[in-house]
Amino acid sequence: MAADAPTRRGLGRGSRIKQGRDFRKLRTAGQRAVRGCLIANWLHLPGAEHSRLGVVVSKKVGGSVVRSRVKRLLRESFRLHQYELAQTLDLVLVARPSIAGRKFAEVERDFLGTLRAAGLLK
Repeated sequence: MAADAPTRRGLGRGSRIKQGRDFRKLRTAGQRAVRGCLIANWLHLPGAEHSRLGVVVSKKVGGSVVRSRVKRLLRESFRLHQYELAQTLDLVLVARPSIAGRKFAEVERDFLGTLRAAGLLK
């Protein structure tokens, strides 16, 4: 764990991307990486205090129960590793249909692999 990382690793409202215009901006102006069961779109925020996360899960992934679980898995992966990011950024994770039925360890492995391949981790 990094020295500047707080002991409590929350993911409050200020850490989430909620507005459609922010999702569109990341899709058009941001960078993109695909790995395993997810797609990551990101945009560096040089002056921001903390990174923000947005999660997109389409109905192709499954029913509402499956989609909710996938969102929780992706948010938890980000929450645990948000202080390992090299710089602050807006990050949108798009779940691919292959994510349905995966365990947390598999989702976390794909999440970290995507960030590592993109050079976003310290």
